[in-house]
Amino acid sequence: MRPAFIAAIAALAVSAAAPAVSARQAAEGAAAAPSQPAVTVTRDGDAWTADYALDRDAPVWAFFRSALIQESRRPWRPEQWRVETPGVLLERAGNYDILRAADGGAVPRRIRIAFTPKSENLEADYGVLAFTDGSVVLPSGQFDVFPLSSVAEAAAAPQDLNGYPLQGGAASVTWRDRAGPVLFRGERVAEASAVEADTYVLFGRADMVESPRLVTVTDPALPAWISGGIQDFAPRVADLYAARLGPGQSDRPTVMISWAGPTSGMTSMGGSVMPGLIVMRFEGEGVLEPTAPVLNSSRWFIGHESAHFWLGQVVRYERARDGWITEGGADLMAIRGLKAIDPGYDALAELQKEVDDCIALADQPVVEAAGRGEHRALYACGAVFAMAAEGVQRRATGGDWFDFLRPLIDASRVDGVLTRKEWLDALDAVSGDPSLRRDMETLLDEGSPQAAELVAGLLERSGVAARREDGRVVLVAAPDAPRG
Repeated sequence: MRPAFIAAIAALAVSAAAPAVSARQAAEGAAAAPSQPAVTVTRDGDAWTADYALDRDAPVWAFFRSALIQESRRPWRPEQWRVETPGVLLERAGNYDILRAADGGAVPRRIRIAFTPKSENLEADYGVLAFTDGSVVLPSGQFDVFPLSSVAEAAAAPQDLNGYPLQGGAASVTWRDRAGPVLFRGERVAEASAVEADTYVLFGRADMVESPRLVTVTDPALPAWISGGIQDFAPRVADLYAARLGPGQSDRPTVMISWAGPTSGMTSMGGSVMPGLIVMRFEGEGVLEPTAPVLNSSRWFIGHESAHFWLGQVVRYERARDGWITEGGADLMAIRGLKAIDPGYDALAELQKEVDDCIALADQPVVEAAGRGEHRALYACGAVFAMAAEGVQRRATGGDWFDFLRPLIDASRVDGVLTRKEWLDALDAVSGDPSLRRDMETLLDEGSPQAAELVAGLLERSGVAARREDGRVVLVAAPDAPRG
């Protein structure tokens, strides 16, 4: 998922979007448990409730999806959720929002939570979408919980739950709207129920527009050029990816687009991807008209999110700290894809931004960037590593990034996991230069105050044209666009 594009009139600010694999999916063995909590989410006019029926006694239940608000780095649930069941507290412990019994005993098996959905930019997670006609789109994973033995255990639980000894199965969640059907996985249904749905559920009347290659669900107040541009561009970039990488996770995705209004002095674009679904959120007077910069940014964004139907859905990373593989790889896919479709696109400027941002953020370990709130490091340094891989592929075979990536995707289609070792082993095989791997691992695991020197060396030894200019690493020229 691409970091959200959020701009004032004269400056850009980057925030992270959602991860390519759910927290529950990353926790090995959880789905094998014989029992599970049940949750019923109901909208009744302006009133929203989540009714929990827990399957066991535990003093603490933690929410898998417990991201912080991007701007404030504060948890969002305390501002939006209110526990109505007496004796149950909603608090923060370490990386997680938790429910605990005030008396230290077991949390009651039945709990009611009232909430007011609010659209927020979250760090590396899926947020609520609010439409101007009152429709609301909720990410399904917000309601999943897991039991823990104490607040101390919750506080010590790692952000990456891969391999963590979870107890109990994933929650079964039901969504209901007293006003009528909900939209679930592209269909209007009276109510929807699922375990690990990994999607968005729409409450309200927002209309669908269907075509052979795309389904769009848009805010009625959205500037018309945005939805029209996406309906034109998304199938084209997806066709290019499929031609170069083979089948993706979806050949007819749904795109949901919300509009937060023409806020003065702002040009904002953000979103994320789930299986078969891309969600986008636009805001600001800067996107009322399709200027060249905004048009390129919207195309780039859809190119990045569409890339995840291959790099993130067909194959995913092994552990959250390896998000550089999918995020940086999707960045370079989007740049190459947009250049192939629009030869006038300035790919060099976007590639230079990747280099600049990686150098600025890799003074500390890239694999720990999420914990620092510096998710951009995973995107930028992942893109720099992908550029180096593309460079050695071009030198070895005349190929490009897609030629390096396709064998990795094909080899991982069965288990669905592309590991760091597999990626770096492929780099070694194509380059014959173990120093490239060594320097990448230094930036990943240690960081370096000489990050500029390491990045410059990576690019130079992999055949990417760059020069050093007043302490800055400057790309000289962008390679030709990929074959379409």
